[in-house]
Amino acid sequence: MSFQIGGGDKDKDQLSTASSGSIGIAVTSDDTPHNASSSSSNNNAPTHSNTNTHSNSKNAYSSATRPNTASSTFSDPFASPDSSRPPSIRPALSPSGSTFSFPFGLSNAPNHVPRSILHQSSSKDIRDRDSHLSSSGLGGPPTYGYSSARSSSQRIPHFTSANSLYGVLPTPSTPNPDGSTAALRHKGTRMKSHKLPDDVVVPKPWKEEEKKSARKVVSYWIVYALALLGFAGGAVQCFFTVKNVQLDKEPLCIVLDEDFSNPDTVFGEGGTFFREVTMDGFGNGQFEMTTASSNNSFVQDGKLYIVPTLTADNIGMDAVLDGTIYNITGCTFNETRPDGGFILQPDGSQVFDIEGYTNACSKVSNATSGAIINPVQSARLTTIKSASIRYGRVEIRAKMPHGDWLWPAIWMLPKDSVYGPWPMSGEIDIVESRGNGLRYTAHGSNYVQGSLNWGPAPGLNGVDKTYSWWSDKRKSFADEFHTYALEWTPKFLRIYVDSRLHTLLDLRFNKPFFERAEWPATVFDGNSLAPLHNPWANGTNATPFDQEFFLILNVAVGGTNGWFPEAQGDKPWLNSAGNPQRDFLSAIEQWYPTWGTDVNQRAMVVDYVKMWKHCKAPA
Repeated sequence: MSFQIGGGDKDKDQLSTASSGSIGIAVTSDDTPHNASSSSSNNNAPTHSNTNTHSNSKNAYSSATRPNTASSTFSDPFASPDSSRPPSIRPALSPSGSTFSFPFGLSNAPNHVPRSILHQSSSKDIRDRDSHLSSSGLGGPPTYGYSSARSSSQRIPHFTSANSLYGVLPTPSTPNPDGSTAALRHKGTRMKSHKLPDDVVVPKPWKEEEKKSARKVVSYWIVYALALLGFAGGAVQCFFTVKNVQLDKEPLCIVLDEDFSNPDTVFGEGGTFFREVTMDGFGNGQFEMTTASSNNSFVQDGKLYIVPTLTADNIGMDAVLDGTIYNITGCTFNETRPDGGFILQPDGSQVFDIEGYTNACSKVSNATSGAIINPVQSARLTTIKSASIRYGRVEIRAKMPHGDWLWPAIWMLPKDSVYGPWPMSGEIDIVESRGNGLRYTAHGSNYVQGSLNWGPAPGLNGVDKTYSWWSDKRKSFADEFHTYALEWTPKFLRIYVDSRLHTLLDLRFNKPFFERAEWPATVFDGNSLAPLHNPWANGTNATPFDQEFFLILNVAVGGTNGWFPEAQGDKPWLNSAGNPQRDFLSAIEQWYPTWGTDVNQRAMVVDYVKMWKHCKAPA
């Protein structure tokens, strides 16, 4: 079904129906009714290009029954009374009171339209209509027109407004000079509002060209100048930092290269490492005895293991605590002490150090006095008989042990105490650590430290001037292997872990060591005060670190020298207590479980050890 409406000066409308069930609406200016799909005699008359109608059935409205719409008076129902009113966007709906807006075949069609016309659609017609609406765009979302004042509008020759549910809807229109009608839309340029006086200039600062003041120009260039200065300063700093990095440019000759691939060459006569056997605590009050037992040091799967064990596992807990005299087998006191354990007397004679020997090689347990036998056994391995260097490089790849109060260390001592007893002849600590966990408040297993020990007298040590550390906030150095290195020349000494960027200690020998610390003018020498003597007066800026040093690997336990500070980590002993070893052993249920049962966790594991020296002998 289709409708065709035509109107002119006779104001006649005609309605045509067909069996298709579709509705087409066309407004023309002549008196002759015609099909909406046919061309009008007036080329300017707008037609609906998507209408498919048939003229075999015609029904016309009379002027009496036609509703009074805007088309009868040719007025725009959406026009503003004041031409200054801004245009608005509105849906193209029929004016109030119009009877043209109704869906196909629905009950809200005007009463004066015969319902027989509305229900003549066949299934085929419906399919044809749907196909036609889909291709024409009438089945899609509605299209909206702009309505505005006449002075700001223009005619749209072909304007279609459609709704997918309600069909074709009439649009607001206005007559053209030729009598045809057209929809209105807003022009490209909107007219000026007449509510403002003509002489008023509306400010538009965003269109004005910015006036650059001298202050803004100066500020602009200051920012770029400072940025450029920062880049230049950073580049200069990087240049001089790289330029001033001390590097050992001397050719190096290998002295020791031990990868532990052959266990037979590691220990024993002519082996790489010498096992020190002693019980004296090495001047630090350490709680372990060092043994030559394969329980405490051995090679397995190409790795060297240094493992602490309980003495009670060997002789029983009762023997450790009371009633036992323990003489350690193979004591090396005579081999490791200067002059074979003999002490030089003021008159030039030598006397064997009986007290030192007894303390190093024998212990007695007594419950009454609280004395016990060293509660832990471990190992201390040195290269004193195989390799030593004076300037060069040392490199060790190792994994530190887990366990509370374990004290792993890789360090060096002078082969000959040229400048006197410790610390006068120096000590180089390549790496020291603690087995306590990450929560330990005095640097646990996630810290490694490097240092130099030196001093002009046995009671004076300048280590607080020459030590530093490297830390990992989330991981322990006992979790995986790391490479620890020493670079040593007459001009500097550097210790680092894995990379030179992870420096533990970087010290330049730019002034004598005696001037690095504020020593007292006098010291107590036996029975009286005596002026402090400079043992390195005739040396160089590197003295006492200008002699041959050998390498030491060990895992110590506890101690009273302060390496484990008081009141840190529930420490079970006091350094100044009468029997600190007994107090330590009394808390075995606290610390022993942290050592673990896996040897890879408890041991310091060494992958390789390398030592180089300067090929050219230093002067």
